[in-house]
Amino acid sequence: MEWTDGNPIMNQGHDFFDTVLKEIILEHIHDMIFIMKVEEGKEFRYVYVNESARRYTSIQKEDMGLFLEEVMPVGMALELKKRYLQLVQTGDCISYRDSFYVNGEKVVNESILTPILDEEGQMGYVVAITRDITSSIEEKVELEKAKERYKSIIEHNLDAIFILDSNGIITGSNGACCSLSGYTKEKLINMNIYELFNPRNNEVLGESLFQTLSGVPTSIDDCLLVNEKGEEKITRLKMIPIVVQEKCDGCYIIVKDMTTHHEQNETIHYMALHDQLTGIWNRKALDDHIPLIIHNMEERGVELSLLYLDLDRFKFVNDTLGLKGGDRFLKKITDRLCTLTNEECLLYRQGGDEFIFLLKNSNYEDTKTKAKEILALFIDPFTMENQEFYISPSIGISRYPADGYDSNSLIQKAAQALFEVKEKGRAHYRFYQIHMKSSFPNYIIMESHLRKAIEKGELYVHYQPQVNLSTGITDSFEALIRWNNRKFGFVSPSQFIPLAEETGLIHQIGEWVLEQVCMQLLKWRNKGYSSVRVAINISPKQFLQEHLVETIDFYLKMYTIPASCIEIEITEGAMQDTQQTLRMLKNLKDLGVYISVDDFGTGYSSLHYLKRFPIDILKIDQSFVKEIGMSQKDSAITTTIIHLAHSLGLEVIAEGVEQEVQVDFLKEAKCQKAQGYFFSKPINAQEIEEKQFVLM
Repeated sequence: MEWTDGNPIMNQGHDFFDTVLKEIILEHIHDMIFIMKVEEGKEFRYVYVNESARRYTSIQKEDMGLFLEEVMPVGMALELKKRYLQLVQTGDCISYRDSFYVNGEKVVNESILTPILDEEGQMGYVVAITRDITSSIEEKVELEKAKERYKSIIEHNLDAIFILDSNGIITGSNGACCSLSGYTKEKLINMNIYELFNPRNNEVLGESLFQTLSGVPTSIDDCLLVNEKGEEKITRLKMIPIVVQEKCDGCYIIVKDMTTHHEQNETIHYMALHDQLTGIWNRKALDDHIPLIIHNMEERGVELSLLYLDLDRFKFVNDTLGLKGGDRFLKKITDRLCTLTNEECLLYRQGGDEFIFLLKNSNYEDTKTKAKEILALFIDPFTMENQEFYISPSIGISRYPADGYDSNSLIQKAAQALFEVKEKGRAHYRFYQIHMKSSFPNYIIMESHLRKAIEKGELYVHYQPQVNLSTGITDSFEALIRWNNRKFGFVSPSQFIPLAEETGLIHQIGEWVLEQVCMQLLKWRNKGYSSVRVAINISPKQFLQEHLVETIDFYLKMYTIPASCIEIEITEGAMQDTQQTLRMLKNLKDLGVYISVDDFGTGYSSLHYLKRFPIDILKIDQSFVKEIGMSQKDSAITTTIIHLAHSLGLEVIAEGVEQEVQVDFLKEAKCQKAQGYFFSKPINAQEIEEKQFVLM
């Protein structure tokens, strides 16, 4: 029979295809179909190609009846003929792939060659079905990539990931599981997940597994994993259901090792509640503990005492030993104080040289006894660097419930009692009384006011003249900061300067003083007083500041002030670190400022640094000047210091001069300059100009 287009496809008598099969099936499927008749001599003749084949190849209906070599290009015809001949020889179906480019894009085809036998069992036709599998290959490639990405997420995850079946049995794991548990992947397979965790976690673990295997993700914040060595690891778990065809087929358990994080948190928590220098409880711990202690005591109707302890004149220890030496001293003091502590007596470091004792279940007499025990701890000296140091504490006491119901009230009342002790002799204790309300508030309130003192204009600078004893001329002054608080009045520098050093405010205040002095020097220079020099005190903490020299240079340039108009005054306590001191002083000298040493003679390393450091001026401490004429030793020390300074080519200034006999002595000893109330108290810049001081 023949197709409607007139091309024969079968021998006579064979009804292999009919019109319906051709039109409905072959012509409308997407695959390309080629039917070749096997001729004698093993030649192949085209008898049919469907619509898809005609659309995607150059073969058309007109080519039907032509041999393979007549239709296809030579190279392609030879390749196809080889495959057809193979089919004829074996009689088995053949499948193969080939690829080519269309408009620059690669196309991959998959072909199947199928033999069709005639009535005599001979191969009469070959049916070639060709399918474009480009998209399916791309999908497979993407699927493989997705699988690799998924595998990478699992295998290279830093957290351990266990794969569980619906019974909680481990069916898979990543490398992190081995690191965390200590087991190999082989040992983990078929292990029950419960075997990896502490039995006390079984209940919460079971509840989470049940929910997860029901399709609900869960998590456990704290779960103890026990590794192969029996070591416990604090872990955090996330459980994710594995859903396949809308059914839960197991779950993933992501296990994060939180042990180090937990230890760090414990360390942070410890540091937050303990003083870093001494290791005892700190102020935050005190604020946390007092409400709890009071709450427990309320039910029993007992009392609490708070003893606020401050070390007397500890600033001089820092000046003598330096800040590091002062820290070591504080540790020794803390060790003694700790000998009194127990469950009923707790010790805290308030800050700096201040400590607080909390006495639980303590009546009035018990508190007095404890205060005396604290004072007794300081009878024996402390040995530092082969020297004995005597120091005493002052103690202010408040009591619950008489003086307050919360930590702030109790601390404030105890601080007010402490202030009263300081004002009336130090080295003893006092209980808070109502009349003490007029005293200056505790350091916490003082700090709050001090932080706002600059912006509120409460700080100002006074200048004390330094008189040349041979000429009577004044061409240098010492700048001294003053604080007039709007609520509490004038505050002594001996109160707020140590607080500023302790809180770090000294850097801001020190820079403010430097700028004020430069501004005033510019005003005086504009009035013709060009040779005036002003000394500025630099605290030990300021002296250690990395950018001190740059700060001074900045303000000198801002106000166009010669460096020789500024004198930097430091104490012996600031010069304990020899290398750092030498480097800082050289940088200051390179800048061009003068350098003076305040309170000379009160330390024990004076000769050592005089030999090494670039110093210009020595200031004799007022404690020696005060006894001139009354103490032969102090007079001799003063004379020696003056002669030593002259021998080293240094200028010498005596501080605290208040009597004429002192002036006469200093003149006789050839002391260049003096300052003190005999000449003038510290006064403001306007008074300096109005009085009889000669500004050169």
